[in-house]
Amino acid sequence: MEESLFIPREVTTDENFAPGHRACIGCGEALAVRLVCKALGKNVIIVTATGCIEIISSLLPKTSWRVPWIHTIFENVGAVVSGIESAYKARIRKGKIPPKGVKFVGFAGDGGTSDIGLQALSGAMERGHDFLYVCFDNEAYMNTGIQRSSATPYGAWTTTAPVGKKRPQGQMTWKKNMPDIAVAHRIPYVATASPAYPLDLMDKVRKGLDMEGPAYIHVFSPCPTGWRCRTDMAVELARLAVETGIFPLYEVINGEYHLSIDLPELKPVREYLKHQGRFKHLSDDMLEEIQTRVEEDYKRLRAKAVLD
Repeated sequence: MEESLFIPREVTTDENFAPGHRACIGCGEALAVRLVCKALGKNVIIVTATGCIEIISSLLPKTSWRVPWIHTIFENVGAVVSGIESAYKARIRKGKIPPKGVKFVGFAGDGGTSDIGLQALSGAMERGHDFLYVCFDNEAYMNTGIQRSSATPYGAWTTTAPVGKKRPQGQMTWKKNMPDIAVAHRIPYVATASPAYPLDLMDKVRKGLDMEGPAYIHVFSPCPTGWRCRTDMAVELARLAVETGIFPLYEVINGEYHLSIDLPELKPVREYLKHQGRFKHLSDDMLEEIQTRVEEDYKRLRAKAVLD
């Protein structure tokens, strides 16, 4: 299914995440944040972990945030967003403020989500707080020097998973499946999204906001700096990740899987990997191992999905 087949909704021209920030040239994450913020609207409170987005958007005395926004430390987004949501409800119950339909949203990168922030996020989902959590996944700790995270894919070079004689593949472990971890909490809504499919991304953000209870969206966020690719390739790589099956697009509504794009045939993973310097060391055997793993994972996902 191509992007043009997604049912379009009205897209605001307001920029709730304003231009003029200090993101690297070609940053896919900044584009993803911009699209998410368009879908969120203004009646929100956003809690953001330390990371690329916080650093590039809030250098005093300037800010790119045109909505209420709070910075918290790396591991605390789940705790802070659930605390704010609870305080808001308590003040309404006590008659301190009228209900205004405020939505509560957490932002963090893959490190702040699948590593250091997982405990707080898991607790917030388990307790059933009414919030939307968005993970912007650039597959490493990019802000602090391209260190590996549990979301770094097998075979990628990072500064803490270097390529050498004893470890010729670089990263030795496979990417953690954070969306499935969210699904295991039996929350109402989980989805994957990509800035290469902007209407689908914004539609999923709106769905997550409309759900009562926790919602989780995992957004693919290409990083030309850390991925060692051309600065004009973020959107192309985000699309290739979907077309090769490396990052399939789907949503899980009350435990039921739905494919956003059902590809009859996947492109070879080489088409995606060849553009990135972080994978330039991979041998044919390593590429074949990745290809096999991607095909197996995609087959399992399709088996779980309700084909619409």
